[in-house]
Amino acid sequence: MEKKKQTEAAVFISEADQYLFSQGTHYDIYKKLGAHPSVENGVKGMFFGVWAPNAASVHVIGTFNGWDETAHPMEKLGPVGIYALFIPHVGCGELYKFLITAPSGEKLYKADPFANWAELRPGTASRTTDLSAFKWSDDAWMKERDEKDYYKEPLAVYECHIGSWMRHPRPEEKAFYNYREFADRITEYVKEMKYTHIELMGIAEYPFDGSWGYQVTGYYAPTSRYGEPSDFMYLINKLHRNKIGVILDWVPAHFATDAHGLGRFDGQCIFEDPDPRKGEHPDWGTKIFNYGKYEVKNFLIANALFWIKEFHIDGIRVDAVASMLYLDYGKRDGQWVPNKYGENKNLEAIEFFKHLNSVIRGTYPGFMTIAEESTAWPKVTGKVEEEGLGFSFKWNMGWMHDFCEYMKLDPYFRKDNHYAMTFAMSYNDAENYILPLSHDEVVHLKCSMVNKMPGYKVDKYANLRAGYAYMFGHAGKKLLFMGQEFAQEREWSEERELDWFLLAEDLNKGMQEYVKELLALYRKSPCMYENDNNWAGFEWLNSDDRERSTYSFCRKSEDGKNNLLFVINMTPMKWEGYKVWVPKKKKYKLLLNSDEKRFGGNGEEVPAGISAVKDADSHKNLSITVDLPPYTALIFGF
Repeated sequence: MEKKKQTEAAVFISEADQYLFSQGTHYDIYKKLGAHPSVENGVKGMFFGVWAPNAASVHVIGTFNGWDETAHPMEKLGPVGIYALFIPHVGCGELYKFLITAPSGEKLYKADPFANWAELRPGTASRTTDLSAFKWSDDAWMKERDEKDYYKEPLAVYECHIGSWMRHPRPEEKAFYNYREFADRITEYVKEMKYTHIELMGIAEYPFDGSWGYQVTGYYAPTSRYGEPSDFMYLINKLHRNKIGVILDWVPAHFATDAHGLGRFDGQCIFEDPDPRKGEHPDWGTKIFNYGKYEVKNFLIANALFWIKEFHIDGIRVDAVASMLYLDYGKRDGQWVPNKYGENKNLEAIEFFKHLNSVIRGTYPGFMTIAEESTAWPKVTGKVEEEGLGFSFKWNMGWMHDFCEYMKLDPYFRKDNHYAMTFAMSYNDAENYILPLSHDEVVHLKCSMVNKMPGYKVDKYANLRAGYAYMFGHAGKKLLFMGQEFAQEREWSEERELDWFLLAEDLNKGMQEYVKELLALYRKSPCMYENDNNWAGFEWLNSDDRERSTYSFCRKSEDGKNNLLFVINMTPMKWEGYKVWVPKKKKYKLLLNSDEKRFGGNGEEVPAGISAVKDADSHKNLSITVDLPPYTALIFGF
């Protein structure tokens, strides 16, 4: 009997629920709105709730009533505009929609904004389900996660698109792995490669495969392309049990305009601003959320909390933050409206981010919020109480741009662009950064990472190995998109799996082995991650050797032990007797050489250990000397 009462209470929408939602602070609103298994008067069924403040009437239609448009009218509960209805004998797996009649008489057939499961595209209905049925077994991971300081921990992220990572080896080449099949394969692979986290693209339900999941219709539903919500839970649970964190791409910047989605939801614009200068992205063909409306902010903040609480997600990477912060982002004169101060800052979006991050950071200290922010907006990762936005990390898009532009250059011209590679350290302490080489860098005719590199094929691979060493040695957490770890040669496409057949080639297999060793070295070397946003963990030894396009620097641990020295040659020239200034009079042990034959290199011999000698010409009065092979990164321990 007690269980019955609790179940009824969990789905009953009280006046207090309506009030909190109208104030933007009902963080469990997803437990009230949507479709939820319930019991009334001893009869099992489904409780439905929806926010449609301008509707003349709302009906629930679905497979359980033959899509009868008059069978199940909903009751409007109060002035906030929430409609609710219990329908007996409705179980899980039923298709349904809300039939909303606008004051004009227009009929709108809408998917449930709070649905937890959706019909497989091209179908557009929602589907009933019960999220409470899955039995989690990741308690150890969750407890450990919230006790860690992720700024002091290694963070190496594998960005992945489930539908194109790997597909069934069957004649029907477009057969996706489902969440459970993917879980078994990706867990083994990520563990072997030594990544710490996986970032999943395109999980919240979306209608068009080609949007990659960045134009969403179902914010509370993991896409049905790969199975049921319980299957997605299985994936996360398995990753956690294997000590792999899960980050989701999250898209509060805009939403799809499909007729069954959030746009003009009750005949009027309740999720988006009715003024197209505020409510539309002209270049993207999408709608912009109205961040000044309490119910909309509640919808989004509760959505982030939903993924944390119901699916045990460890972080969100917030897409297109810059488009939210600037009112004129991607717009010409006349297409945007200044704020009350006559500026282009979106004051409501700023407040939204502060609210979002305050709630999350205060309740879930081990959860990461990551901003994809492409401008110099100040204090993105600053504390909210100090006028920051409160994010845990920011993608360093400036570093990414400078790195890619430099690495594309013919080595003859690199000396003239030498400081593009050192510039990011001049502002490194401004934010907590992640260095991203994401999917955005390998699409839209930008070439794959290896084919950005200059020279013959063998040079391209050598260049990329040197570039990856530079990335892993540089301050900041790390992110690589899938396929980059084995030098996928074609641009990424969501329509096919990665070119795994390339692993039959020595250069690609060597690249995969090399990245695996970089990741292993990164994870076991605190000097590479425990001081990522201050100069205590990084020191240039020679950042000015532009004529030879070489860089040398060291990463330093807090206890002064197990430090690393990086020496990187970005030219096809061998620098014999190359002198490297070093910080301590010690023997420098070679830990990784990107020119080894097993990685696809030439195999030029480098001593296993080199002792520092006194050197009056060095600013440290110490140096080592080494023959530095072409396009080579050497990493020494000391």
